[in-house]
Amino acid sequence: MIRCPECSAEIDVDEDEVEEGEILSCPECESELEVSQTHPVHLNLISDDLDEEEEEEEEESEAGEDGDYLEEEEDNEEEDEE
Repeated sequence: MIRCPECSAEIDVDEDEVEEGEILSCPECESELEVSQTHPVHLNLISDDLDEEEEEEEEESEAGEDGDYLEEEEDNEEEDEE
């Protein structure tokens, strides 16, 4: 019997029928798991960290664009005052 690395629930998998790289889903916590080894079967939790990092990068780039806009606006105000 194989256990989910996230919640330790038992996952019923036939070790002879899984392939390395196959994606399984935990019936308890619904985590996506990748088969990283077949004999014995070893599962790795597929992390959402990459998605979160991409979202953070997008937010940072948007904030940078807004910041650039504000700086340009301040420069224009200074020119108007002169």
